[in-house]
Amino acid sequence: MSDYGMIINGQKVYSDNTFSVINPANEEVLADCPIASKAHLDQAVEAAAKAYESWSRVSDEERAGVCGKISSAIASHSEELAKLLTQEQGKPLEGAGSRFELGGAAGWAGYTSTLKLPEKVIVDDENAKIVQTRKPIGVVGSILPWNWPLMIAVWHVVPAIRAGNTVVMKPSPYTPLSSLRLAEIISAVLPPGVLNCVAGEDELGQWMTEHENIQKIIFTGSIPTGKKVMSSSSATLKRLTLELGGNDAGIVLDDVDPDVAAAEIVQGAFLNNGQTCAALKRLYVHESVHDELCEKLAEAASGIPMGDGLDENNLQGPIQNKMQYDKVVDLFEDAKKQGGKVLCGGEIPDEPGYFMPYTLVADVKDGMRIVDEEQFGPLLPIIKYSELEDAIKSANSLETGLGGSVWSSDLERAAEVASRLECGTAWVNGHGGIAPNVPFGGVKCSGIGVEFAEEGLHEYTNIQIVNVAKA
Repeated sequence: MSDYGMIINGQKVYSDNTFSVINPANEEVLADCPIASKAHLDQAVEAAAKAYESWSRVSDEERAGVCGKISSAIASHSEELAKLLTQEQGKPLEGAGSRFELGGAAGWAGYTSTLKLPEKVIVDDENAKIVQTRKPIGVVGSILPWNWPLMIAVWHVVPAIRAGNTVVMKPSPYTPLSSLRLAEIISAVLPPGVLNCVAGEDELGQWMTEHENIQKIIFTGSIPTGKKVMSSSSATLKRLTLELGGNDAGIVLDDVDPDVAAAEIVQGAFLNNGQTCAALKRLYVHESVHDELCEKLAEAASGIPMGDGLDENNLQGPIQNKMQYDKVVDLFEDAKKQGGKVLCGGEIPDEPGYFMPYTLVADVKDGMRIVDEEQFGPLLPIIKYSELEDAIKSANSLETGLGGSVWSSDLERAAEVASRLECGTAWVNGHGGIAPNVPFGGVKCSGIGVEFAEEGLHEYTNIQIVNVAKA
């Protein structure tokens, strides 16, 4: 029996069936994870539905206080969770790694505790008083990814319960252990059934999206899977928040200072080993600064200490899983065959683990797989352009629309170009920066709805109008 249990109605629940979780740094089995049956899911949903009856009536102030307790609980267990996260996800403890993620998770939970859901008086005269209120939706199903599993769990769960909903959470089968432990820690400060966590493989996600007693699904993951979530949720007309893939473009203008921009571009591209939905994944560089910037980028991206993330000297870990590793390597090899010039990286270590150093490839163009497909790894294509209009057209040419960026010494000019990008967030002289008080979401096929801030909290509510006739 696995040492890791699911959380149903505040209790640890095991399963006769398990699967192995692999440490991507050494390709060894880390531990076994329970596999939920349909009966387990039904029990979790039933517990959430029962808890909703009372949790939805808890005062706004009390729910806010509980979210503050969640933040404190995460912070007090952060080192334990960080080490477990490094072992199953691969990211290093140091840098923008596991400790960074746990700090973000605690901080986001704390900020969410400060958000309000005030009533809005629309009319108040001698004839009527009309008030807009926001009510919780019901049972929320949270389907998590493997790239930032604990931070995104907090993004899903804490605003949901803050708004008065209850939750059934499903971690990625690649990174379930830290999520199960996080759910155990969070549920300890909640009434039984408010947060439930069931683990399994892809079929569990489909059962959740089809379940008649789950009223909303929030999903973070790929566009193809997001489309499946939307389709299977349609029979019950579930409310949806979808944060899907991005193939974010950055446009470097002709007046950029390569010495200033290079390090920031590398950070925006390779945060979390490039395994971030809103990472910089296509870089369009004006021909006048192309060669100098490529030189500076290669310098900034080279020599990053890479290895097992438990070694605190390492700042880059492995790609998280074999399937993603194979895809990234395949895109790299395809680019080389088509004439791509490797500026740095690309050497695959002959040792266990899914390692690939930060890799930059120039002399590529639209239509090549390395440009058109989201790499989701430590691989960045660099495309030379001569006309700005062509670069903007290229940036907007794909189905994705999560983020984008413009790099320039002229902030006013850069902001004007940024406003023309078809994406949810357009950054200037940075890429990927997010904050709990700033709404975040995608356009086109990169998602539906937003997360963070009051706008994100509203995603977990229905509007109710109370119309009182006075005469």
